[in-house]
Amino acid sequence: MSGATRNPAERRRRIVRAACDLIPEVGVGGLTHRLVAARAGVPLGATTYYFRTLGDLVEAALEAAAEATDEGLRQWAAELAAAADVPARLAELTADYLGDRVRMMTWNEMYAAAGHRPELRPLARRWSDGLAGVLAEHTGARGARLAAVFVDGAVMHALIHDRPLDRDSLAESLTALMAQP
Repeated sequence: MSGATRNPAERRRRIVRAACDLIPEVGVGGLTHRLVAARAGVPLGATTYYFRTLGDLVEAALEAAAEATDEGLRQWAAELAAAADVPARLAELTADYLGDRVRMMTWNEMYAAAGHRPELRPLARRWSDGLAGVLAEHTGARGARLAAVFVDGAVMHALIHDRPLDRDSLAESLTALMAQP
């Protein structure tokens, strides 16, 4: 037995990471303790030891995803602060994001779960509220909120279409939205 499997904090972290990795593959509704245990390489009883209910495990996994989003928002904030043309740079960042289907699926699952579980709504809002906060430093509050909502919609569009919006369409829309007072 390795030190990592005897270390309770490491074992818990592996379980949460496995759940995070499975969510875009099977969805929140398809997540089971058995699937997570197999992915984490731990006994089934370990998942129920650390997470009494499946809801607790889902919440921990979505919290970890939200923490990763916080880091992504910090990176976007730095990129936008250095940009000469903020809407154009935002369009580039969004286009890159739309190319990451796993990340989009995770957030889609987060939004859907938050629709059913009000306690998850603050986690789900971290992306759009965080993006609006980042953008408010470059435009008015209304333009920032409109642009953040548009980016959310662009993610949904990309999930259900074979081809996400192109950079030019994103830039044109974001430029118009961010010009709002």
